[in-house]
Amino acid sequence: MRESPISLTIDLNADGVRHGFFKLPISTDDSAWGAVMTPISVIANGEGPTVLLTGGNHGDEYEGITALYKLAARLTVEEVQGRVIIVPTMNALAAKAGRRCSPLDGGNLNRSFPGDPGGGPTQQIADYFTRVLVPQCDFALDLHSGGRTLDILPFAAAHRLDYLEESLGVEQCRHQEAESLAGALAFGAPSAMMMFELDAEALYDTAVERQGKIFVTTELGGGGSTTPERQAIADRGVDNFLTFSGVLRTRSRADLEEELEGQRASQTASPLLIDMPDASCYVQSEHEGLLELCVALGEQVVAGQCVARVYPLGRAGQPAVEYRAEREGVLVARRFPAQVALGDTLAVIAEVVDNLARDAT
Repeated sequence: MRESPISLTIDLNADGVRHGFFKLPISTDDSAWGAVMTPISVIANGEGPTVLLTGGNHGDEYEGITALYKLAARLTVEEVQGRVIIVPTMNALAAKAGRRCSPLDGGNLNRSFPGDPGGGPTQQIADYFTRVLVPQCDFALDLHSGGRTLDILPFAAAHRLDYLEESLGVEQCRHQEAESLAGALAFGAPSAMMMFELDAEALYDTAVERQGKIFVTTELGGGGSTTPERQAIADRGVDNFLTFSGVLRTRSRADLEEELEGQRASQTASPLLIDMPDASCYVQSEHEGLLELCVALGEQVVAGQCVARVYPLGRAGQPAVEYRAEREGVLVARRFPAQVALGDTLAVIAEVVDNLARDAT
């Protein structure tokens, strides 16, 4: 396989604070000898773990992008023991355009892994993460939210790693899964989830997990905007994840666990623990029309309950099509725009559990 065409403008290995870009050469009508310039920051100080923080995998998911730009501007070398690599907008052109996918080639970065150095721009960026950045880290946090088309109950998530047993071994998989779940809980969002992905093979998540890294992802809201409450969850969660990884000098993992326990004791309810066991959690549209959601985010749902209706547009007097839950649980995500097309996810229903650990399920 050819070398990546992407180059760095900063040294990721030297101690100190550096802000720069990784550059992907492109040639377009507007710039014959141009480059996609993706911002990257590194804060490094001596021996210790490396943490890779990413946002903007999809360009219209702003909670994570904002949190990481804020972190890059405030994190000092004195606070770090090890290395923190920050990429606020993995898909920089999509973020600039306010779109989920790249305006350059239409590529969905989070459906392009492990990537291809000889492919289009999106495939080349995915390859750079897979072969250059991810191998350098011990811990990875990828911040997502619902973007313009989804609204999602804020949560941090890990995945079941049974699919890695053959390549990494059962013992490694169990350790990696348990640590990733611990990282999701340490993030400190209102909910923690063991997440089931509909199309996991080409995800960044899978590319990171296959390399044996401790990986946490999030969904922190959506609607193509932010709120003060959701932004605070993202900001606090990033700090908590850095503490969890052991890369911070100023706060230990034991300190974080004590703080989280204190917060839980002072609340009326502990964080919601949510499991997505299979594809039946997703309610997807088989019709086009106008969406009426019948259940609010965070609301309990019973099997068979009507969670959404789709009304045909363009003709009056036609009955709505009702969509019913296949399982009981909590509504954790909903479509944000009112107009829906065939195949759109209308709602996601997941089970509330007492414990997400493998031996508990």
